[in-house]
Amino acid sequence: MSTNVDLNKRPAPDQVLVDIANYVCEAEITSTEAFETARNCLMDTLGCGFLALRFPECTKLLGPLVEGTMVPNGARVPGTQYRLDPVKAAWDIGCIIRWLDYNDTWLAAEWGHPSDNLGAILAVADYLSQCAVTKGESPLLIRDVLTAMIKAHEIQGVLALENSFNRVGLCHVLLVRVASTAVATHMLGGSKEQVIAALSQAWLDGSSLRTYRHAPNAGPRKSWAAGDATSRAVRLADLTLRGEIGYPGVLTAPTWGFYDVCFKGKHFSFPMSYGTYVMENILFKISFPAEFHSQTAAEAAVQLHSQVKNRLGEIEKIVIHTHESAIRIISKVGPLNNPADRDHCLQYMIAVPLVFGNLVAEHYEDSFHSAHPIIDELRAKMEIHENPTYTKEYLEPEKRSIANALQVYFKDGSCSDRVEIHYPVGHRRRRKEGIPLLEAKFKANLATRFPASRAEAIFNLCKNQERLEQTPVHEFMSMLTI
Repeated sequence: MSTNVDLNKRPAPDQVLVDIANYVCEAEITSTEAFETARNCLMDTLGCGFLALRFPECTKLLGPLVEGTMVPNGARVPGTQYRLDPVKAAWDIGCIIRWLDYNDTWLAAEWGHPSDNLGAILAVADYLSQCAVTKGESPLLIRDVLTAMIKAHEIQGVLALENSFNRVGLCHVLLVRVASTAVATHMLGGSKEQVIAALSQAWLDGSSLRTYRHAPNAGPRKSWAAGDATSRAVRLADLTLRGEIGYPGVLTAPTWGFYDVCFKGKHFSFPMSYGTYVMENILFKISFPAEFHSQTAAEAAVQLHSQVKNRLGEIEKIVIHTHESAIRIISKVGPLNNPADRDHCLQYMIAVPLVFGNLVAEHYEDSFHSAHPIIDELRAKMEIHENPTYTKEYLEPEKRSIANALQVYFKDGSCSDRVEIHYPVGHRRRRKEGIPLLEAKFKANLATRFPASRAEAIFNLCKNQERLEQTPVHEFMSMLTI
């Protein structure tokens, strides 16, 4: 008998798929802290989307693919008048959430932004709720949305703890597609077997390359890639519920599986089971719309602003001590070609607050950059050094620090204070300080899109945990349309 054939015996589903499906379909979320954090995450994520609608480069991408398309029970895109099919609605919601690099962050061996999954969750929840009401059935509640958020955060975050996709050149939005596929399939009524099947499709898609996030190719795709991932997740869930089969050995199949093709033969590692760890420890971007590895650096630069603002021409060098991930991901020299290039440049995100005392989304625009050559002059004077302790504590589960230290040296031999910050204001260790600032950020973002009375009503509802959780999704989404 010839041995040069493949044994065509279908394997049992990969354990990674089974574990995710068990969690999504069976886990009961009871953590009060997780639900409270999810509520704050919902507020902050929506606010980021509202703010992004001020930027034409974002809004030009939104809306139906065919102008004038009418969708019965279409999902709403917050802050707009669009009612779209859930697949395109997920794309649009995910796009506005991520556009300004201002929503939450998870940092580990891999990083990412778990609130990106809200694109799929809100689109599906709004559509299902409207359909239920038209049939005289009970709609989904915002508590269901928060539960789905907690689970999507957990799937994406636990997968990221010890598995570095960036080190093999793959983009973290793959994990958004995987997490969103799992929760969307379950929300749409899929069984555990269907969740497993849909998840296999998500892994089969592979991953986009990280090329668009790095010099010399950084560009605006990084602002809509997560929306694309959530949209694909909803489509895969829909295909599965229409009867498409799964591919159980998608990860482990020799030669053709994800591990061999995309992960250099290495299998995923999991230091913990799925629970509520990620949502409880999520990092909020409160102070600056900037890549998260730079948050404490920008905060330190703001603190140094008063010491250097009148001595910019006297600066000899600026010394930055940081962690390895920041150097690998956002340290860059040379020309910066677009806003997406600038909000992923550590040196730029330090120079601007040193000069101006703040860092806001408009500071990345071409017109601002070209009007202030001092920014590039300061970038050229920066020295970047890795601090091994910062790198170590960045990966320690009980710390998860994101440390940076800055000091400015002048030509006369004097120097500024050395400002060292280990934890940004959005870290769990600074929740008491951070949540009032997060609420103020949400209020400000609401004001960019809604009349004062509507903004106040939305804010007051979102502040009330019990009332918000019991609000029907379709009613909540109606409040967010214009």
